Amino acid sequence: MTSQTTSQPDKTRSGFVAIVGRPNVGKSTLMNRMIGQKVAIMSDKPQTTRNRIHGVLTREDGQIIFMDTPGIHKPKHKLGEQMVKTAVQTLSEVEAVLFLVDATMPKGAGDAYIIEILKNVRDTPVYLLINKVDLIEDKGELFATINSYKDEFPFAEIIPVSAKEGDNVDTLINRLVELLPEGPFYYPPDMVTDHPERFIVAELIREKVLHLTREEVPHSVAVEVEQMQLQEEKNLLIIHAAIYTERDSQKGIIIGKQGALLKKVGQLARYDIERMFGSKVYLELWVKVKADWRNREHMLRNFGFTEE
Repeated sequence: MTSQTTSQPDKTRSGFVAIVGRPNVGKSTLMNRMIGQKVAIMSDKPQTTRNRIHGVLTREDGQIIFMDTPGIHKPKHKLGEQMVKTAVQTLSEVEAVLFLVDATMPKGAGDAYIIEILKNVRDTPVYLLINKVDLIEDKGELFATINSYKDEFPFAEIIPVSAKEGDNVDTLINRLVELLPEGPFYYPPDMVTDHPERFIVAELIREKVLHLTREEVPHSVAVEVEQMQLQEEKNLLIIHAAIYTERDSQKGIIIGKQGALLKKVGQLARYDIERMFGSKVYLELWVKVKADWRNREHMLRNFGFTEE
């Protein structure tokens, strides 16, 4: 997982930037766009991101560590509570906050809730990003959206963007680099995420499950990489991973008729993993049931959703 960079000049800027917003507004898509490759999974299902994902963008003049947080929402279980706690804690650890909203959706109670949280953020610039502007044909609608937010909070700037198409993303990056404090890079220039490889592999597998399963399955799914070993002489990465769900009926859905859906999950995940690691991949998947795991503290720790 590398990015194209040059050597670090004498004076550089570096710092952390949080991305917050309601579920499914495009936070992971935006971070992946800014980094230049996939470090956070994307899905049309809300609440896809469960951990705080660090993506690292390095340019000659600066390094931004983006923190893609879980969507802030009203939690329904302990996992949801931990997701919201993670998102809120992030706001006190950064040089800037990007509040992402969906241009195709009216401002709702969830957005108002986030704005109330942002009012407790002291001395940190908050940028309002109006995402998915590529889907808006009538620009009058865009101005109406901007007006509905601008008096709610003293935003440092309001920037319409398209995370999918890249509209105004370079402008946003330039703004962020300018406001970062001078200092050395936190990470090597060729690093794009600080998460361990097993975490990235597990997330890629979970992404495929989200894409291929029905509505009753996605949020009860977790993935644990049980074995990951590189056979250097063959350039072959061997991965054994378990997909956990909460009910036997969900297990049956993930496996599919005669194992067809699980096979498809493996094919799609293997393709992405091979592209990311530059080696052939042997991927073996199992589906296991852990009843009500989202409300079990020890299971949340095992899956990396809470701190020890």
